[in-house]
Amino acid sequence: MTGPLMVIAAGGTGGHMFPAQALAEAMLARGWRVRLSTDARGARYTSGFPHTVQITQAKSATFARGGLAAKMAVPFKICGGVFSTLFSFLKDRPAVVVGFGGYPSIPAIAAARLMRLPRMIHEQNGVLGRVNELFAKRVDVVACGTWPTELPEGVQAVHVGNPVRRAIIERAEAAYIPPGDYPLSLVVIGGSQGARILSEVVPHAVAALPSEIRDRLRVAHQAREDDAEMAKEVYLQAGISAEVEPFFHDVPRRFSEAQLVIARSGASTVADLSVIGRPSILVPLAAAIRDEQTANARGLVESGAAIMIPESLFEPKSLAEQIALVLGNPQAAVKMAHAALATAKPDATERLVELVETLAKKPT
Repeated sequence: MTGPLMVIAAGGTGGHMFPAQALAEAMLARGWRVRLSTDARGARYTSGFPHTVQITQAKSATFARGGLAAKMAVPFKICGGVFSTLFSFLKDRPAVVVGFGGYPSIPAIAAARLMRLPRMIHEQNGVLGRVNELFAKRVDVVACGTWPTELPEGVQAVHVGNPVRRAIIERAEAAYIPPGDYPLSLVVIGGSQGARILSEVVPHAVAALPSEIRDRLRVAHQAREDDAEMAKEVYLQAGISAEVEPFFHDVPRRFSEAQLVIARSGASTVADLSVIGRPSILVPLAAAIRDEQTANARGLVESGAAIMIPESLFEPKSLAEQIALVLGNPQAAVKMAHAALATAKPDATERLVELVETLAKKPT
């Protein structure tokens, strides 16, 4: 390919990588070349990226992990990543660099600033992550997926929504089958952080459901490997049909077939639920320092599309009551599904593409 080059820089979680993938797909379709700069963790999420995307791993680090020696090495690792990225940019100059957050995005955004390349960041959550906050005043454009997003003083942003993968768009507004006298599908997604509490609470809550709901339920539960056996055992003892796996590669299909989703309120999960249009019970990650998952859930909750349960109140009895409220009331479930759709921004990718292409044309 001989088109202009866009470099995407994204950290090692699905919340960063899934919108990055959506942008990559769209830009390739417009004749651009796309390179992804990430780390080893992020590389685990690249299986869905088009094969023409060049994947590179840049050295970076965070002060949030490791002991004293690891923390002392952080500046040196970051500097090494920045200089190696600078070298690659000099060999093949990007027309624009787009950061999606996470410490692995530091080298590419820093190198772009040093070279005065057109650059922007996209923040998925309702609160800027640390890296995006660091660069918010050092980029040309700040795009936001959740609105409103808390921003540093003096920073202006553009609300574009959160891009979702093509597989989600293909199931946008999929017909919702309300709960009824037939098998019901419950999907449980823990995300890459804080999944354990879902594995500890949800199986016991499902086991406590009234028999007329429990006996018809089919559960797809994404659990960490360390927790999978524990969850499987509870489902088995309760006679519940449950598929428990560390990772589902077909989440879009599972969401589209679900009557209810229980999940953390990561930005990508919230966007997926709104675009497909599904009722949900959301449990914000309490360990999130900036409480961004509560901010992410707010739109769905206020619209009536989701029930939010703080982690401090997340226990089997109360969860079972909320599950029964949704699955035992078809009309309410349909209203929740329609409310989710009303919050969606299915054109978020197109909005972000327009920003990227406009920025790339800006004189440097």
